[in-house]
Amino acid sequence: MTTSQASGLSKVPAITLGFWIIKILATTFGETAGDMVSMSANLGYLAGTAIFATLLIFLVLWQIRARQFRPALYWATIIASTTAGTTMADYATRSLAIGYPGGSLLLLAQVLMSLFIWYRAMGTISVASVHEPRAEIYYWLTITFSQTLGTALGDWVADGSLGYLGAAVIFSLALALIALAYYRTNISHVYLFWMAFILTRPLGAVVGDFLDKPMAQGGLELSRTGASLVLALAIIGLIWILPQRPGVSNSAR
Repeated sequence: MTTSQASGLSKVPAITLGFWIIKILATTFGETAGDMVSMSANLGYLAGTAIFATLLIFLVLWQIRARQFRPALYWATIIASTTAGTTMADYATRSLAIGYPGGSLLLLAQVLMSLFIWYRAMGTISVASVHEPRAEIYYWLTITFSQTLGTALGDWVADGSLGYLGAAVIFSLALALIALAYYRTNISHVYLFWMAFILTRPLGAVVGDFLDKPMAQGGLELSRTGASLVLALAIIGLIWILPQRPGVSNSAR
């Protein structure tokens, strides 16, 4: 029995406003850092995917072996999943030429299938259950699929007449509606969490693209390296400043 199981604590953070702020910054960083490696460094989407996927696997295994919630390790794993999601989505939609609609639908199916298998195996898809290895595997698999879906979905919406800022407004409004539903309706908080988690990724993707894409394409054309550094410092600062506590597992409720 791990320390988290014995104490009734999850190995992921409690869901607070601070969690969502860091998550959006992490997804934005994932977009700029992923593009920095695959585009600016000219390594390509496949090589970028190999680099970030290898890092992600290493961190997930480390996360599973950890005996309790470790904020730095958790957020490093989230960042690895979002950078891997950026390069994987770009490889699927561009290199494999299945397009943004095809990539988004394929990845949505993968997210739903992952959640379905998780539910059938564990009886819940609540993040409060993430305190033992089997649940952690389902959690991180779903996280990675959702990060990849978010990249393709963000590119799909921003590629139309809305542009990056218009797409950011759309995703922000969608998140605001989910927050309203959380406080004003009886819709399952577990389902609302996953809807919000998925939608923070396309929001970060379009904001990241807005920062580093050429002005001719509606971006600010900032340095990908510089933008990634600023975002990384902001994330580290918030992890250090904001309270980081583990969620309470289902077994403790």
